[in-house]
Amino acid sequence: MALINICVVLALVLSLDVATALDQPRREIRFAVAAQFPPFQSRNPQGWLVGLNIDLGSALCMQLKVRCIWVDQVVVENFPALEARQFDAIMGMAPTSERRRWVSFTDNLYPFTTRLVARRNSGLRPTASSLKGKRVGVLLGSNREAFARSKWAPKGVIVKSFWLNEELVRSLVAGDIDATLQGTVEIRNALLDTDDGLAFDFLGPAVSAELLGDGVAIAVRKLDTALRNELNCALAQLMQSGEYQRIIQPYRLEAPPSGR
Repeated sequence: MALINICVVLALVLSLDVATALDQPRREIRFAVAAQFPPFQSRNPQGWLVGLNIDLGSALCMQLKVRCIWVDQVVVENFPALEARQFDAIMGMAPTSERRRWVSFTDNLYPFTTRLVARRNSGLRPTASSLKGKRVGVLLGSNREAFARSKWAPKGVIVKSFWLNEELVRSLVAGDIDATLQGTVEIRNALLDTDDGLAFDFLGPAVSAELLGDGVAIAVRKLDTALRNELNCALAQLMQSGEYQRIIQPYRLEAPPSGR
């Protein structure tokens, strides 16, 4: 209860600061989102935005009593557009030291792990020596691409980038690539929990590195401490009320693949 009271007071103070600076209180939050990464953010057959990040962003807006506006982006890491105020925040990014040079981040929305996925009998491990000469698929513009090109490619690993996860998965199933380095939840959703994924599995331990990050947060402009603090308070309130757990539970963030 004390936490909620503190957040309420802070939100009121921040609202006054914003009102003084902009001559009006905050009425909306414009979230940038690249809607091509299920189950985090994508469009359903009806064209509606769906996914964990959408659910959490909507809940944060409800907690703050503001309107959520979603701004579609081709790539999520569009810091120039954020600085140009084309939107207020970028939903769903892993905080890394490189990204912190350009933006500030809220507290983590949820944990994020990175795993190597390949055929069960391949014997591959998530190391440069094991993957030397092998073709590893990554998503274009992702932290995993940055990691693989920085740490593995110089040691003989062939890194292949894909625009969409669907294309990457098709290439993996067809044998055009030997493995993929992916976020645990998205590759489970795209492959391991499907019939095509029965011959594939997580191989070796999770890959941990600063370039990859270990969680997902919301990016805001460095000087927009008011919005960052408001979002952090709203997130804390959702956790305290139990609403946060209700939202994330269906996404099985730490669950193994089905039938494993």
